[in-house]
Amino acid sequence: MKRLTLILLTCIFSLNLSAQDKDPAPKNARPNIKGDLFLDFGFNFLNNRPENLNTRFFPSKVANIYYQYPINLGENSGITFNPGIGLGLDKLAFKNDSTLINNPALGNNSSQLVGIKTLYGDDVTVNTNTMAINYIDIPLEFRYHVNKTNYDKGFRFAIGGKLGILYNAHTKVEITDAAGLTQKIKIRQDYGLNPLRYGVYARVGLAGFNLWSYYGLNTVFKEGKGPFGTEATELNIGLSVALF
Repeated sequence: MKRLTLILLTCIFSLNLSAQDKDPAPKNARPNIKGDLFLDFGFNFLNNRPENLNTRFFPSKVANIYYQYPINLGENSGITFNPGIGLGLDKLAFKNDSTLINNPALGNNSSQLVGIKTLYGDDVTVNTNTMAINYIDIPLEFRYHVNKTNYDKGFRFAIGGKLGILYNAHTKVEITDAAGLTQKIKIRQDYGLNPLRYGVYARVGLAGFNLWSYYGLNTVFKEGKGPFGTEATELNIGLSVALF
């Protein structure tokens, strides 16, 4: 995941430097590269989930990094079509010190929710308990700019959809036993997750800061492969910062 993030940032900023070399901008000006680099920060919720699949609010977070290129739809219409690409980095943190493991009864690509102390002993202290679900995302949006003469300024809002391709999923648990030994355990599996996700989203705000929300249209887990046979879908809400 870190390697993919580094590659994406390197490519974007290489384009940025190339553009500035061709057309030097005043010091402290916005980088002279067409498009937007968004950093989204927010919280991750599961809709339509069984009661036993509760998550903790603050540790269940989302961080997205997307580059989107604007295509004008008519001169001074205020409307652009903005295709893009980026990374969607989701986290889930289950309540009651529980984590996901494979469910042999459902096959290799499946999961069940179990207590961490059931796995590692009743005398351990659970320090960290999260699950990471990471995607390569392709966002596609239509954006309306109230300021039709300068799209870099003023109020704007957007609606769109995105397709995500799962490239990594893992659970991370940190425990301390009765003797004071601390262990970090990271297990990578598919956990019965859908390899693709798709949904709709909205973004509203100014050029630099936006509020955004995403609603998943397909289930997080494959049918019959997730814990408790869940058909949960994804809901994200957060704040977006445009770096350029």
